[in-house]
Amino acid sequence: MFGWDDVFKFIISFFVIFPIVTIIHLAGHIFFVTISGGSEKKIILGFGKKLFSFWNIEVRQFYFMNGGCEFVKLRWDTKLSNSLIFLGGSCFNIVSILLVNGLIKLDYMEPATFWYQFIYFSFYVVFFSLFPVHYADGRPSDGKAFLLGLKRIPSDKLTDDLSLKNKEND
Repeated sequence: MFGWDDVFKFIISFFVIFPIVTIIHLAGHIFFVTISGGSEKKIILGFGKKLFSFWNIEVRQFYFMNGGCEFVKLRWDTKLSNSLIFLGGSCFNIVSILLVNGLIKLDYMEPATFWYQFIYFSFYVVFFSLFPVHYADGRPSDGKAFLLGLKRIPSDKLTDDLSLKNKEND
């Protein structure tokens, strides 16, 4: 039964935990873009009007909903580098799940609702990122982009949360 005490958990889940899980996911993409020699990298948390930015992170009005990352080009543009970029977000989420579970198992952290929800949202993001589909706007999921990338080197580097910016159009 959902009670009043659950409202606070709900608020923390959607306004704190989910954005943290999203940042971890996007950091995975950016990590592999960086290893592949990517330039002009940026993480965008949320959508809507830009609220503020620091380093290469831009926070938008609806920060708790979705996110994305952008870069201009790759120095090493191969099937391997593209595969790592497409799967990097989910890899970082899986590592964070294993890290949290390990720290709890080793008694460095107490099991708590916060960590349960963190792991839940991390699995949610991994599942829907790797599920190989095209979304309604035509963009592939990370998993679909990975599978397409095995056939050829993708020229657009476009997924639901990753985009290669074309400098000529900016």
